[in-house]
Order: sequence, then structure tokens, then C-alpha cells
Amino acid sequence: MPSALMLASMMLTTSAVWLEASIAHGRYDANVYDHLRATQAADAALILCERDLRAGVAPVLPASRGAPVQWTKAETFDGSLAYTPVPSWPGSARSPQCAIEAAFVEGESDAHAYWITARGFGAAESTQAWLQLTIVREAGRERRAWRRIVAAPTAS
Repeated sequence: MPSALMLASMMLTTSAVWLEASIAHGRYDANVYDHLRATQAADAALILCERDLRAGVAPVLPASRGAPVQWTKAETFDGSLAYTPVPSWPGSARSPQCAIEAAFVEGESDAHAYWITARGFGAAESTQAWLQLTIVREAGRERRAWRRIVAAPTAS
């Protein structure tokens, strides 16, 4: 009898551990899926904002000397300076947004630079992905650089 009770308790303990592991793995999968949704929304916002920039319909923040800094401020995206290229994004808490900033290229009078910073959301508004595209046009050529922004802009 004691050995049967011991065997039953071991099986129950093993089942409980597997259940906890399964729940943790399910949460992990849901978080990864939500982050991928936010990243896809931000990537789509980059593409759509670039398209609208080329078409001349997207608002562009005034040109600055040196590297643009408006994208580093949370107020840019929380206020009216952010551009929303689509009214909604499937499964996201909010529509993706972008901010387009113009910049002067030092030493080049005919060069133009644009920084497009996009924010995408997951199912929860707290799940966000930030991407940035830099476009430099000079002498009929265009250079592009893309990067992921790890830390979200902060309030000043």
C-alpha cells in the first residue's frame, strides 16, 4: 500500500510539473506571436509611410541640422505629429504609426535625408515594435538604411 501511494504521488507531481511547463510554453508562444504581430505592423507602416512620402501626402516634420531628434520623444507619437497610414491593423490594439523627419546633409546642398520611424502594436497596447528607415538622396542616387529600435522613445 505505501508503495502504491508513493507511485501515485510521483505520477501526480510529474503531471503537475508538465501542466505548469505547458502553461508557461503557451504564454511564451503567445508573447512571441504578439511581438511578431507588432513587428509586422511596424514594417508595414514603414513601407506605407515611405510610399506616402514619395507621393507627397505624408506630413514631414521640419528639417533639422544633424540627426533628427523628434523620433526620440514620446510626445511625437502620442500627439498629433504621428502619421497613421492605415486606419487599423488586424489583431492590433492600435493602428501603426510613423513620424517622418527631414534632415540636412552636412556639406551637400542638393542632398535630402529622411528618417522614417514606425511603431507597431500587438494585441495589447503595451506590446510595441519600433523600426526606422533612413533615406538619403544625393546626386540622383539613394542610400537606405534600416534598423530596429530596441528602447522606445521616452517622455522629455
